[in-house]
Amino acid sequence: MDEDVTSIHITEVLSSLKIMDLLEEYPNLEKITCSPSVYNRTSNKYIEALNQLDIAVVKEYHWGASKKPCDYEEELLQLASEGYKAAEIAEILDITLNRVYYLLRRNKTKLDTNTKKYDYYEVKSLKDSGLKPKEISEKLNIPIRTVYYILNNK
Repeated sequence: MDEDVTSIHITEVLSSLKIMDLLEEYPNLEKITCSPSVYNRTSNKYIEALNQLDIAVVKEYHWGASKKPCDYEEELLQLASEGYKAAEIAEILDITLNRVYYLLRRNKTKLDTNTKKYDYYEVKSLKDSGLKPKEISEKLNIPIRTVYYILNNK
């Protein structure tokens, strides 16, 4: 039982059982927020009953990851600036790869954006000198997909 909570966000349709559970768990509940799709699938009778109990049911969006900085964000940025790959950062910090990508996108202005990841002209010149894409990939230690991308698009 959490008596301090007055507002919650739900992600599933309200049913009589769900309402009873919420009222037991949050006795001082004043506001329930949910996405428009959940709101539209909830019975009007339940919404009216909650309004009679002075509990408002409101449509509200809660999309995406939290905007609050996390305690490992600075370390993640440091590792990225040192050249670690996203998968390596995820393993070091024990977080998901998607979370790493999200935090890198969110903080891209803090990272040094002047560094080029691959030398496009070197890839082209190695191809012109007769090396195959696989050999270029091994020589420059870059993914073969990147080599093909550079050769086909640049």
